Amino acid sequence: MMELAELLVKLMIIIVAAKVCGTIASRLGQPSVLGEIIAGILIGPAVFGFVHTNGHDVIHLFSELGVIFLMFFAGVETNLKDLTSSMKSALTVAVFGVILPFIGGYIVGINFGMDATHAVFLGIVLTATSVSISVQTFRELNYMHTKESATVLGAAIADDIIGLIILAVMISMTVGGDDPISIIVLKQVVFFAVIIVMHLLIPRIAGVIARMRIPDMTIVFGVVLCFLYAWFAEYMGISNIIGAFFAGLALATNDVFREDLEGKLLPSINAIFIPVFFTSIGLVVSFEGLGEHLLLIVVLSVVAVVTKVIGAGFGARITGFNTSSSLLIGTAMISRGEVALITSSIGLSAGLFSEDYYTPMIIAVVISTLVTPPMLKVLISKQQKTA
Repeated sequence: MMELAELLVKLMIIIVAAKVCGTIASRLGQPSVLGEIIAGILIGPAVFGFVHTNGHDVIHLFSELGVIFLMFFAGVETNLKDLTSSMKSALTVAVFGVILPFIGGYIVGINFGMDATHAVFLGIVLTATSVSISVQTFRELNYMHTKESATVLGAAIADDIIGLIILAVMISMTVGGDDPISIIVLKQVVFFAVIIVMHLLIPRIAGVIARMRIPDMTIVFGVVLCFLYAWFAEYMGISNIIGAFFAGLALATNDVFREDLEGKLLPSINAIFIPVFFTSIGLVVSFEGLGEHLLLIVVLSVVAVVTKVIGAGFGARITGFNTSSSLLIGTAMISRGEVALITSSIGLSAGLFSEDYYTPMIIAVVISTLVTPPMLKVLISKQQKTA
């Protein structure tokens, strides 16, 4: 555990760098999240080396809290009716957004000399979607309350679950896993069953709390509920950000909670935790051995982008979206972010991937994350002009 003084210095560097680079990105007409990720690359080991993180320190924990809060507020700002009405499209987008990247990753792996196991795992990594990047871009561009954003959120949840099951199957078939596949699937069924029951109860409880005359009780309840759902999701073998999203969704219909959370809690989260999360994505980048695998990085990055746009976009198109909306949805699914980084570390520790290819894969993941905000900016601007 790092010393408090060292932690404070690193947090100061991260927050200032994120703010400066985020502001520059905004001035250049790009979402600030793009600048925050670039800030991580600049202050991390790839360039100046001011801040290092090993994935187990306090900086990493701050980053985890950042993405949990980000997805919690995504739930708070989501219209449940839009989400449920888009479920058919979301599932179709998720399925095609998994199949094509998986095939693409496998083909790339085989053609670059990987054995079948490593190539399959590379395909699994490319199936991941980190919707947190797109969510922040949607929020900055006032595009959260749309059918496209609801579809992307639903698809990302389904994508995460499909990817988790595929990864669990591979681990059990190769190195053996702690739980059989049946138990993993059962845990997910139990999780969503509990979420459905809680969704009937929480709005009523929230209504009672909203009428209490206890200072900041709505904030305290919202944070506790967010952490409870995130913990439960993690305990049941599902990403904690899915739990956080459903916690926010449970409070979305209560105007008092939504106003208090967005007006009082969100500014602090935006100032501390969320910048740390986006900056931490850049902190994992290292240019060591870059030249040796440059072709692989380029090919992998192109495949990562194209397969998601075509796969997820096709899923949107065949479920009724027009071409421009389908392209927007496919683009919003490009970013791999923290989901792919976590999957990569799991695979490396389980022996499913070679260290020789780990750095190129991480760089390709970061590139896919970097290109998403500016691409979304262009597409959303076109949508808003034609609306």
